[in-house]
Amino acid sequence: MNTLDFEVVNHIAYLTIKSPPANALSSTLLSDLSTRLDQIEEDISVKAIILRGDGKFFSAGADIKEFTSLQAASDYELLAKKGQELFDRIEHFSVPVIAAIHGAALGGGLELSMACHMRIVTENAKLGLPELTLGIIPGFAGTQRLPQYVGTAKAYEMILSGEPISGKEAYSLGLANKVVDEDMLEQEVRQLAEKVIIKSKPTINHVMQLIPFAKTGNFASGVDAEAKAFGQIFGTDDAKEGVQAFVEKRKPNFQDK
Repeated sequence: MNTLDFEVVNHIAYLTIKSPPANALSSTLLSDLSTRLDQIEEDISVKAIILRGDGKFFSAGADIKEFTSLQAASDYELLAKKGQELFDRIEHFSVPVIAAIHGAALGGGLELSMACHMRIVTENAKLGLPELTLGIIPGFAGTQRLPQYVGTAKAYEMILSGEPISGKEAYSLGLANKVVDEDMLEQEVRQLAEKVIIKSKPTINHVMQLIPFAKTGNFASGVDAEAKAFGQIFGTDDAKEGVQAFVEKRKPNFQDK
């Protein structure tokens, strides 16, 4: 069964979760997502990814029914690590991933969206980690990523209460880049991606490698890596074109070289 629609249009890869009724993150869907990321890595034309959900939800969470087929604690640990490794791969991917969130991003759905680099949400979307209401805990790095966006106090509240927040509150907390009406979601996400794809791909790749240094707290390593990348980028054809275009007061014509 196909759980993930995939297409590339004008340098943008569209990944659409298609696992009705709630777009649950099954093992099959996680494997399909990993496979699509492999394909995108091989496609040098892709400069941005839009991740969205089909139907009424972005994703309402992990496939709880799958949990009943597991027995030992080690089985659950392996499941958690599979999701964590995939989401870590997304967070450190070579091109930006933008999550388009409508309906609900709950549990694993929110954890997936937090691994993305940018999020645009609808006002009436619901975002939360309700695992404790089921007698379990977040397992796809939710306890680690949520505090990075909303702070530890709010993360404690959201996880321990299990109550979701609205898209509007997610934006006010810094969990979302923008909040929009539902009928404007696709347009807003596409416009954000289009602002990315007009850039030179080598510069995009370097930035995607550099920003994660900020999360490590090692400022010295981050600025050292930035200086090296700064030197490398000036040897590219696109850097020469960009500087020349600035001097000539025209738009650059990048060739991704």
